[in-house]
Amino acid sequence: MSNLRLPGPTPVPPDVVEAMGHPMIDHRGKQFKEMLFRITESLKQAFETKNDVFLLTSSGPGAMEAAVVNTLSPGDKVLAVSIGNFGDRFSKIAKAYGADVTDLKSDEGLAADPEAIRAALKADHAIKAVLVTHNETSTGITNDLEAIAGIVKGEFDKLFLVDAVSSLGSIRVATDAWGLDVVVSASQKGWMCPPGLAMIAVSPRAWEAAKTAKMPKFYFDLAEAKSSLAKGQTPWTPTISVMYGMDHALQLMLDRGDMQAVYDFHTKIAQYTRDGLVKLGLKLVAQDERYASNTVTAAWVPEGITDSALLDMLRDEYDIIAAEGRGVLAGKVFRIGHMGYVRTEDIDDVLSALRDALPKLGFTPAAAS
Repeated sequence: MSNLRLPGPTPVPPDVVEAMGHPMIDHRGKQFKEMLFRITESLKQAFETKNDVFLLTSSGPGAMEAAVVNTLSPGDKVLAVSIGNFGDRFSKIAKAYGADVTDLKSDEGLAADPEAIRAALKADHAIKAVLVTHNETSTGITNDLEAIAGIVKGEFDKLFLVDAVSSLGSIRVATDAWGLDVVVSASQKGWMCPPGLAMIAVSPRAWEAAKTAKMPKFYFDLAEAKSSLAKGQTPWTPTISVMYGMDHALQLMLDRGDMQAVYDFHTKIAQYTRDGLVKLGLKLVAQDERYASNTVTAAWVPEGITDSALLDMLRDEYDIIAAEGRGVLAGKVFRIGHMGYVRTEDIDDVLSALRDALPKLGFTPAAAS
C-alpha cells in the first residue's frame, strides 16, 4: 500500500474502512436518525460549539459555498483574507455570487497580519463579513484564528466565516469561545475518513444574517438542513457509507478523553516532519515557524530539480505519494501531509526516501554531505 502523504484525501484506518462496509439503511429510518444525532453531537464536541452543526454531502468547497450563500446577499461588502490558494477559493466563491469582495493577501509563507485586517476594517465600515481560511495547505501555514477573531468579532463585530477544512480534527478551533459565526470542515482531512462529507457550524448571529440573505441556493440551503435535522434526517440522500466511517472515527478521537490529545499528537508529528526536512537541507515555505501548519508541511523544491521529477521518483521508486504546489506555488514546492491517521514511521519513510532520491536528482542532502 502506498504511503499517502497528501494534505487530503488522507489515509483511512482499517477499522474505519471496515465500518464503512456496513449494509445500506433507510436514510429516513430510526437507525439512520440515531447515527445522525450521534455524529452531530460528537462534532459539536470537536468544534467546541453549542451552535447548530449540519452534515452536507459534498467536499469542503460545498460547505464554503453554503457559508456564503446562506448569510450574504449580492452586493454585500466582504473582506476576504487569503494566504494562499484555498483562501483565494473562498474569495472566488463569494465573487461568483455577486458579493463586493476586497481581497487582503499575504506574501508566500506568511500568516495573515491581524493589524492589516484591523486597518482594512477601519478603512471600510460597510464591510459586512470577513472570510478566512484557518489552515492553508497550499503554503503550510496556520493563521492565528483566535487573534483574528478578537479583531473581527471583538472590535468590529462583523460576520465571521471560517474555512477550517484542513484544521478541524487536527488543530484546535474554539468555535464558541472565539465567536466564530460559520465554521466549515470536510471528512477527508483530519477526520480519518474518505471524501464525501462536509460539516458546517452555524451561530445565532449567522442565522440572523440568513433571514435577509438573498444569494440563490437550493442544495446548500441550511434552513432545509435545520428542518430535516429536527426529524433526524438530511434534506437530500446522504453518503451513508462515509457517515458510518465518520461515526466510528469520531469515537476513536473522542475516546482519548478529549481532543487535546489529538492536537498534541499533531503538534509533535508536524515538528518531527519539519525538523527532518530542515536537516536534509530543504527550506520550508513557512517564514515563521510559529505559524507553520500542524497538518501539512510545504518545502521549496531545490534549485535545478523540477517538482514533477521529485514527485514522480517518490511515487515510482519509493511508493510515497506527496503533493505538488498549488496556485502561485505550482511547480515551486512539494507538500507532505501529516494529519489524521499518520504514524512517525510514515514520516521516517518519507525522509529516508528523500535522503536517497535527492542525490539522484542532483541535490546533496545536508545530512549526507
